[in-house]
Amino acid sequence: MKEKSKGFFAEFKKFIMRGNVIDLAVGVIIGGAFQAIVNSLVNDLVSPLLSLITKGINFSDKFIVLGVTDEVFKTAEAAKAAGYATLNYGSLITAVINFLIMAFVIFLLVKGINKIMSVGKKEEEPAAPTTKTCPYCQSEISMEATKCPFCTSELEVQEVTA
Repeated sequence: MKEKSKGFFAEFKKFIMRGNVIDLAVGVIIGGAFQAIVNSLVNDLVSPLLSLITKGINFSDKFIVLGVTDEVFKTAEAAKAAGYATLNYGSLITAVINFLIMAFVIFLLVKGINKIMSVGKKEEEPAAPTTKTCPYCQSEISMEATKCPFCTSELEVQEVTA
């Protein structure tokens, strides 16, 4: 039994120490920290600007009371306290805005990193063609061919187009 558990832990250690797992763990941790920045960006900058544009509408406060009632509730919490279920669609709108902002920021980040990585790289010249087209049968043949292997035509260097 001891050998089995030792093998299990050795296998687990090998799994944990693989580069992919460590990279994923670092990505999750950075993503969690990055989420706090995006939430602040949304709550402190974007939401007030949207509120200004939409004449004071706060999406987080938008909800629908589920059930029949004549009462009007100012907040979802008040409706819940009165015993009604609420459909908080404003929270969904805020979550979608958060997602779009995070996706846009990550896009800009990746685009910037790719730009930095490409600086100094020399663009590779395209490789010289290794094949040509037979002018008689239009088959693709080797550049060095003097006779077409498909139609057996004699080829002259002047006749062949690349």
